[in-house]
Amino acid sequence: MSTAGQVIKCKAAVCWAPKQPLSIEEIEVAPPKAHEVRIKIVATGVCRSDDHVISGALDVKFPLILGHEAAGIVESVGEGVTDLKPGDKVIPLFMPQCGKCRCCVNPDSNLCYKNDFLNSLGKYNGVLLDNTTRFTCKGKPVHNFVTSSTFSEYTVVDEIAVAKIHQDAPLDKVCLIGCGFSTGYGSAVNTAKVKPGSTCAVFGLGGVGLSVIIGCKVAGASRIIAVDLNSDKFAKAKEFGATECINPKDYDRPIDEVLTEMTEDGVDYAFEVIGNTGVMQSAFKSTHFGCGKTVIVGLAPSTATITFDPMLVLTGRVLTGAFFGGWKGKDDVPKIVSDYINNKFEFDGLITHRLPFEKINEAFELLRKGESIRTVLSF
Repeated sequence: MSTAGQVIKCKAAVCWAPKQPLSIEEIEVAPPKAHEVRIKIVATGVCRSDDHVISGALDVKFPLILGHEAAGIVESVGEGVTDLKPGDKVIPLFMPQCGKCRCCVNPDSNLCYKNDFLNSLGKYNGVLLDNTTRFTCKGKPVHNFVTSSTFSEYTVVDEIAVAKIHQDAPLDKVCLIGCGFSTGYGSAVNTAKVKPGSTCAVFGLGGVGLSVIIGCKVAGASRIIAVDLNSDKFAKAKEFGATECINPKDYDRPIDEVLTEMTEDGVDYAFEVIGNTGVMQSAFKSTHFGCGKTVIVGLAPSTATITFDPMLVLTGRVLTGAFFGGWKGKDDVPKIVSDYINNKFEFDGLITHRLPFEKINEAFELLRKGESIRTVLSF
């Protein structure tokens, strides 16, 4: 029996308040309104950004349903949706693409004015474009998280926040393209535009950091130096293309000085993939004084600020950032999925754990302990 037009009751992991485990609840998911899409989530990854909300580091509205790295199948569409139909395989987008705003029409930006991630300097509305939510639990409305909310068997997103992908795509793998892989890979090939023969330093070897390494390798970098406080991550980093690995704890001087010495006055490209402002400064200072480029990828707490000597920039260094790897979601995500299917790169090794959705809190514990790179939850 078709569920189109009906309220669907399903399981979801509700975050009722910060610093509490997620609660598996039965929720109601209303049908999509005009220009919305209801998706049956097949697989979703557990990302550090979700944990930032649970820890209280990000200012959001509770209760809410987290999750933003997923793949699924269209269950039904609202009035006016013409490019998607039930049965299509899709990836929800935490950075939408309306195609009309100043950023969307600018080829040098992948942001969108209609996102719910960077509005008013990081104030999250927690609703869809019509300022309401399709989720209720125990008679109370439940907020959305960055236009995605994939920790639910069903979710509703605005049509500008979903990308149709190849029907042959394995959803339990390409879900990583919804955030982690695309963010890291794109930071190297798209934002930094790493050149063949260059030297790169990657600070932080989680799933996104390892994806940066994949991007640097695909771009032809000759040296890829992986930096992390956990040496247990070095084997995986080398598996994906790192040529050297260093642990700051092994040195009695700042790591930027170590890298500068290793690379004849600094690396060509540095990537900060942690969200730590101190590490951001170290990455910045590790680049060559006259031509180095630093890409900030990590998501820092809402209250974080960074300061540095302006002379570091005046002499020629470039400091920039990458949100979702610089990709325009609706345009580029289908291409990234096709590149994966055509073996342009391989990221299956990023998935270290697979768990049923009900064990979502266990997945977060694996993340916090540094025992997982990416855990994929299946419904």
